[in-house]
Amino acid sequence: MALTRADIAERLIIKPGMTKIVAAEFVDSFFEEIARNLEVGEMVKLTGFGNFELKLKNARPGRNPKTGKEVTISERRVTTFRAGQKLKNRIDDSTKEA
Repeated sequence: MALTRADIAERLIIKPGMTKIVAAEFVDSFFEEIARNLEVGEMVKLTGFGNFELKLKNARPGRNPKTGKEVTISERRVTTFRAGQKLKNRIDDSTKEA
């Protein structure tokens, strides 16, 4: 099961007592700020969680899977996420408990 924006907003309502509208706006603003910073090429560091950054993938030869015809895959920017040490430890510890 995936965690969605709506799920995050719903959990914010339960814990600190925010209204549903305020929680949804907060979550949307949070993700919008991350996206805006990535658009302009800035790395996003969330201490204790991880880092989002853009990487440039060079153009490269590829193949159309339907036809087998060779094509050039264009250069593009991709977003990567690297989990921070605290998150890695927490995930690792949770697998040991199960």
